[in-house]
Amino acid sequence: MIRRNLWSKLVLIVVAAFYVLPMIAMARFSFQRVPVIKLGWSTLGKNWTIESLVNAVISDRFRQAAWLSVRLALLSVVLGLLILIPTTVYVHVMKRGARSYVEFLSMLPYVVPPIALVVGISGAMKVVGTWFLASPFSLVPFYVVISLPFTFRSLDVSLGAIDLKTLVEASRSLGASWSRTIRSVILPNMKVGIINASFLCFATVLGEFTIASLLLKFTLPAYLAESQGNNPQGTFSVGLLLLVVSSLIFGLMNRLSKRKGQAFSGLTL
Repeated sequence: MIRRNLWSKLVLIVVAAFYVLPMIAMARFSFQRVPVIKLGWSTLGKNWTIESLVNAVISDRFRQAAWLSVRLALLSVVLGLLILIPTTVYVHVMKRGARSYVEFLSMLPYVVPPIALVVGISGAMKVVGTWFLASPFSLVPFYVVISLPFTFRSLDVSLGAIDLKTLVEASRSLGASWSRTIRSVILPNMKVGIINASFLCFATVLGEFTIASLLLKFTLPAYLAESQGNNPQGTFSVGLLLLVVSSLIFGLMNRLSKRKGQAFSGLTL
């Protein structure tokens, strides 16, 4: 047991070092006014400033790209939940045998490259849907598709942790309508799954570059790629900020999942 604990701690230390050390190097490049060639232990505490981040954030190009990315992320979250919540509930309550097929379809974005997805859809819609592809919000359906492996899995796990069919049958036998059953029985049990799916979809949209670049949309990753030559320190500082925000989101997701697990354990006891 002691040896196992030592190995687990060693693995955690190695993973933490692999994750933290590049962030420290990135932070030094972004926030220190020291020539790169002189970055070392002797200059670790010298000339730290957030001027590069401030200059990047207050620029009009950054605000334009960030505002578009946030709107796309919110719309993608809403559309994805509107599609996936009824689908996951249906396969868990009505068609358990279809769950494997839906899960397989949700994994296809891992197999189909984003370039093939964009080229295929844009080619098919070139004649009848040019007005749609010209809008920046045409990215929303693409983002919903590429986030399916994460969003479906989160909702599926949240429903698989409970005996949903029994709860639904009990609710219906007591005279509750389907709308009342969904509102009072199903959605409360999916709360953590919905939050996790929303966070994962939001993070996926904020970091997606390929589809936006192919469709010539100026999102936040496109801004980062554009500004690397003009303001490399500002670009890396914004990237580091996004990385920290994503890490906080995943930490919050983990905390919410643990709380739900403890709640279920309390009910079982």
